[in-house]
Amino acid sequence: MIQDRRLSNLARLRSERWDVLVVGGGINGAGIARDLVLREAGLKVALVEKDHFASGTSGRNSQLIHGGLRYLKYFDFGLVSDALHERATLLRVAPGLVQPLEFLIPCYGKTDRWFYGAGLTLYDALAGGRNIGHHRALSGAETAKLEPELARDDLRAGLLFFDGKVHSARLVIENILDAEAHGACVVNYAGARWTPGEVEIRDTLTGEEFPIRAKKIVNATGAWSTGAPLRLVRGSHLIYPRIQKGSEAIAYFDEKGRIIFFIPWGENDDLTLVGTTDIDHTTGPEDVRISDGERSYLKSIVARLFPAFRGEAITSYSSLRPLLAESGRSATATSREHRIWETADGVLHISGGKYTTYREMSEELVDTLLRDVAPGRDLPCRTATTPLPGFTPPKEMAPRVEMAVEREFARRLQDVLYVSTYWGHERHLDRAWLEPVAREMQELLWWTEDRTAREISFCVEQQGLP
Repeated sequence: MIQDRRLSNLARLRSERWDVLVVGGGINGAGIARDLVLREAGLKVALVEKDHFASGTSGRNSQLIHGGLRYLKYFDFGLVSDALHERATLLRVAPGLVQPLEFLIPCYGKTDRWFYGAGLTLYDALAGGRNIGHHRALSGAETAKLEPELARDDLRAGLLFFDGKVHSARLVIENILDAEAHGACVVNYAGARWTPGEVEIRDTLTGEEFPIRAKKIVNATGAWSTGAPLRLVRGSHLIYPRIQKGSEAIAYFDEKGRIIFFIPWGENDDLTLVGTTDIDHTTGPEDVRISDGERSYLKSIVARLFPAFRGEAITSYSSLRPLLAESGRSATATSREHRIWETADGVLHISGGKYTTYREMSEELVDTLLRDVAPGRDLPCRTATTPLPGFTPPKEMAPRVEMAVEREFARRLQDVLYVSTYWGHERHLDRAWLEPVAREMQELLWWTEDRTAREISFCVEQQGLP
């Protein structure tokens, strides 16, 4: 049986007094916890997540660290500039997790070459000296040579530019583990409820409940937050056998200006991730799936751009963007700005924003928090200069599962499939393929036969496509 670090942290959570409790184990909560412990303020910091770390929006996005080229059309220059600054910071402090990725924009309309070229010129200018590389133009013939299966009718040019790629769930996990290494107490499958002067923790694996003592609470629960009116926007992706021939990603703008990415995907680089959509989601954050309309839309983009491609989608995934509610704007146009505020019960909340800018958002929240709990002390942020430790996961199944359980607190089969790895996003899951993964977890966690069977059945039933 493994040395259960989660149970040790759970016991510590119960018995000690905490200066700050961060609720939410997505990218914002992870960034806030790491920022707090790196400030060397002497604060005792805990982080709890009711499910597994990175199991929500933060692990199921488009897997990009980018400035947000499409936001230029809405004149969100400040947002794009901040995101490009953070892109450069993350490339520097997390080089094993965030890497440059070249993109191709195929230009079909008469004005596309000049319209998108002007946007990329501004994009380069906003990046300034932090740019990965300046964009460049290709002729229609050069574009077709680079991607020979692209639709040829009216293909007039191509534009190449750079952004960053990331394994989104792993970046969350590494932030959380580094926060733990610097003294934070981190516990997954631990829900939190609070009233003035009291915090109740529920171990969602056992149902056990107990109170803890925390002076300050930070609510970073994203789509699950009830602290402000949010607009929940669903983004869905389809995963295909490899579509593009080159190593670059493809950024395609449809007739409404909506951008769809074709991103190289999979541990063997033999798949393509296609997305994302922007659809208002009204049924709550617990059940988030691709709709028939989204599936048809993404399939139509694939057919339009690669008419000779005959592959079928292997699977899909969807997640929610918790955006600040705005009237009169579409889901696509709704701002990705963030908000930090304190409610009358003393809880500090954070909502909105972009995955790419999580570190900057965390810094702003921690600055706000420290003015309250450590007034007058100069405690500069260190996350922009302190590298995240490099980590290379093993390739083989058994050690990879053991790593997920012992190092990364995986306690359910889905934690291995969708957080520690993206195996579940890379294939259609069947019981025969899942069996050895589940058996490895059974041995490590002493699951019963019934528990192992239930874990397999759940993953088969929950996968993105039938």
